[in-house]
Amino acid sequence: MCRYESNQRLEFLGDAVLELAISEYLYHEHPRVEEGELTRKRSSLVFETALDVCARSIALGDYLYLGKGEDAGSGRNKPSILSDAFEAVIGAIYLDGGFDEARRFIKTFVINNVDEMSLLRDGKSLIQKYVQSMHESDLRYEVDEIAAPGHAERFRARLFINDKLYSEGTGQSKKSAEQNAAVAACRILNISNVS
Repeated sequence: MCRYESNQRLEFLGDAVLELAISEYLYHEHPRVEEGELTRKRSSLVFETALDVCARSIALGDYLYLGKGEDAGSGRNKPSILSDAFEAVIGAIYLDGGFDEARRFIKTFVINNVDEMSLLRDGKSLIQKYVQSMHESDLRYEVDEIAAPGHAERFRARLFINDKLYSEGTGQSKKSAEQNAAVAACRILNISNVS
């Protein structure tokens, strides 16, 4: 595939449009919040895992044109590919309909899920804060590699608090598996304060 036939240029444009739309939203939504905190809030919305979730919400992986190797290697389910494709869709919407249409799409699939996106980013720190607030509490993860189709690595993390299993999560890396276990634990314990 010629590099000009890929979506990388659309992804580049979509990334900029997404960042502007999120920045504009945060600027108006939080008029008294300083620049550093706005930047942190924006980064909790615009990162690979959040965009992967957004891409999956519209089944974007079903519509990707992939090379044979990537397709055989579960490329349609790779967070990096899905998040990049989601940004490319934003770029295409911007070119086709302008910023207002792109903003409307971003509002529907990203901004309206702001709490969920923030939880995906901050799950490990939230569960850590929760455990630290409890007396004599111990938090630990157990991670092991699990069978995955093709040659893709897959990991499962189990999250324990005081030796009690609270949740499990899987991911393509140990870190993502732990993060997914933490997010699951936050949901179980109804922890969502990310301010």
